[in-house]
Amino acid sequence: MTLWMIGNMAAHSVPSTLKRLLFAVKCSPLQSRCCVVQREAQYSTISSPNEKTFDKILIANRGEIACRVIKTCKKMGIQTVAVHSDVDSSAVHVKMADEAVCVGSAPTSKSYLNMDAIMDAIRVTGAQAVHPGYGFLSENKEFAKRLAAEGVAFIGPDTHAIQAMGDKIESKLIAKAAKVNTIPGFDGVVKTAEEAVKIAQQIGYPVMIKASAGGGGKGMRIAWNDEETREGFRFSSQEAASSFGDDRLLIEKYIDNPRHIEIQVLADKHGNALWLNERECSIQRRNQKVVEEAPSTFLDPVTRRAMGEQAVQLAKAVHYSSAGTVEFLVDSKKNFYFLEMNTRLQVEHPITECITGLDLVEQMIRVAKGYQLQHTQEDIPINGWAIECRVYAEDPYKSFGLPSIGRLSQYQEPLNLDKVRVDSGIQEGSDISIYYDPMISKLITYGATRAEALGRMEDALDNYVIRGVTHNIPLLREIITHPRFVSGHISTNFLPEVYPDGFKGHQLEADAKRELLASAAVLYIAAELRSAKVLSTQRVASTPVECSHWELCVELGEERQDVQISKSGTVYTVEIDGAKVEVWGALNLASPLLPLTVNGTHRMLQCLSRDAAGGIVLQYLGTLFKVRVLSKLAAELNSYMPEKASEDTSSILRSPMPGTVVAVSVKPGDTVTHSNMYTSFKCCLMSS
Repeated sequence: MTLWMIGNMAAHSVPSTLKRLLFAVKCSPLQSRCCVVQREAQYSTISSPNEKTFDKILIANRGEIACRVIKTCKKMGIQTVAVHSDVDSSAVHVKMADEAVCVGSAPTSKSYLNMDAIMDAIRVTGAQAVHPGYGFLSENKEFAKRLAAEGVAFIGPDTHAIQAMGDKIESKLIAKAAKVNTIPGFDGVVKTAEEAVKIAQQIGYPVMIKASAGGGGKGMRIAWNDEETREGFRFSSQEAASSFGDDRLLIEKYIDNPRHIEIQVLADKHGNALWLNERECSIQRRNQKVVEEAPSTFLDPVTRRAMGEQAVQLAKAVHYSSAGTVEFLVDSKKNFYFLEMNTRLQVEHPITECITGLDLVEQMIRVAKGYQLQHTQEDIPINGWAIECRVYAEDPYKSFGLPSIGRLSQYQEPLNLDKVRVDSGIQEGSDISIYYDPMISKLITYGATRAEALGRMEDALDNYVIRGVTHNIPLLREIITHPRFVSGHISTNFLPEVYPDGFKGHQLEADAKRELLASAAVLYIAAELRSAKVLSTQRVASTPVECSHWELCVELGEERQDVQISKSGTVYTVEIDGAKVEVWGALNLASPLLPLTVNGTHRMLQCLSRDAAGGIVLQYLGTLFKVRVLSKLAAELNSYMPEKASEDTSSILRSPMPGTVVAVSVKPGDTVTHSNMYTSFKCCLMSS
């Protein structure tokens, strides 16, 4: 039931006391309304039947963002059309939509970037509007022009704003004219490496070399001296040309150790514009965001308002209409500088929805239809705290995350937990392929305070079951529990500063190691007891004699530890190196989740595998640990077993991440040296 319907009910044969109550709900502040209408999602879609928008919308995207748009369309009573590649024919967004059209084969250039095929899909289905999501065609001015020529609404800004803000050089000049703080630098196009060196010397090192048409960290290099500037110019121009078809570069002062804080803006076609508070996006790897939160721990109300007002000034300067994001770099003294404007919905938009109660997709649809904004700046609250972790199919032990591929053999989202939101576009059995971004989901938690939101995120990560692909949950959990992050002392250099030698997983201290060994030993005994119960069925009933004391050996890495276990009822007491650990809980060995209480502390472990040789793989505190549990006799006999020889990989060339071999320029018998290896063997690797 919508609030509009409640309001109409209040006008007909309702007691006066209830009328006043319903009127209070209808007219209550936005932060109250969002909780009344959509408590779990933490945002509200409130549509009046008198406010006609579109009958049918085509979503020119895939995955979680396509699913996200479809959800709001369903709430608004709008039919949806999904487009998909041939490999995505069974994808979740295809199943959710009312109609689906195949627009080509797996490569994005032949499907999701195939404008001709998407325009044909629009004509065939009669879609009146297109929501582009993010990525793909979301900031493509040619696509917006083609839609306009067909009389189809583009749910986003007009082509002028897309073009102006899509070019880093032009956007910086517009920002300056709009009195928005900009980073000192050279505003023109840098044409040669030597010109780049001269400009860098004038600005003063360090400098940032950036692709004018860039985004997502591509075409960006930091230079600290002349030689690095020459090298950066060469590599950035090559990467910009291959990624964007535009090799133009600009140079600006590099803000050392900054925070990356962005302002969400919302504007209509009538000159109204709002800023919807900020998002802290400083936790990044390779200039790509990993963890975001709203609001920021760093901003005070004065700085927040100044950033918000400048963001709105920029939006108005380009006659912006729709949801958009103005990104800033903020130094340690709270000086902030314009970075870029994204003329689309951001990946991290859910955390803004959580603290404001606004459904940003609904607002974009309303604006595209020509309606004015429903709210004023004074209506926009900061209600609580929200945190988002980007869950990727990546190996976090390789450069903080190189893509992984595979099929999700088991998948369970932690939606049983309170105030947890998961925006995903996959399900159990889905394939994570080389063709598309390896994001599994966006995991969002909400709380009245930051500590509450962080606690819920920790629980959500522990309860998230993902099997079949390598994922980055170990890294995410370490980030959100690290003392520096918890204290709010972060910057864009957080990961390389905290993990200078790369991410190594959770480092076990003595108490945590005992907890892990005790849990593995208890799991082993529980499995043995279950096996004994199943295998000891007799024709003549007898009183079973159950053992309640065991001596085991537990191996973790190169370490071997003798343990003694006793069982009393449902409580196991494990003695390790003179210390006692008590473990109890519902040991359902068929479940991937193992909720245990260890020495009075609740722990959620996951058992990924167990084998007949005593090997157990446990996810504990987010990290996978390989443990081996043996009886004392088996451990003694095992010492006589020869060690398995390690594989000789000296003659094997392995790619660091999934990819497609596009050319092999050698034949059997050719000699390949380090100097010509790059040109002899080329791979097209998927970028994360």
